Amino acid sequence: MNKQDTFETVDAYISAQPEVNQALLQTLRETILKAAPEAEELISYQMPAYKLHGVLVYFAGYKNHIGFYPTGSGISTFLPELTAYKTSKGTVQFPLNKKLPIALIRKMVKYRVQENLLKQQRKTKKK
Repeated sequence: MNKQDTFETVDAYISAQPEVNQALLQTLRETILKAAPEAEELISYQMPAYKLHGVLVYFAGYKNHIGFYPTGSGISTFLPELTAYKTSKGTVQFPLNKKLPIALIRKMVKYRVQENLLKQQRKTKKK
């Protein structure tokens, strides 16, 4: 995968990754879609993204880790459960040599779905 690569689909993104990343990225994708079946899957900022009344999460493959981007609130809410991973304001890095924390990812995605639905309800009430 080169910096110049552009992707039209999540399948194309995953296929362009090194083989070692592909299975992890596919597992992550499936976990997100099971946790948020109504979410729209797309490419945004040249990364797989999932939207439902706004962005839910993004992910990306790197040389040594999988980047998962559940926004700032998704990180801050689950920070106590993320101590085994490198985090920053809106991202967590899952090392390639460890199993993905599927249950935690599922909880984070469901949290983001509820957060976006609540925001949408508030917007609808204001109108």
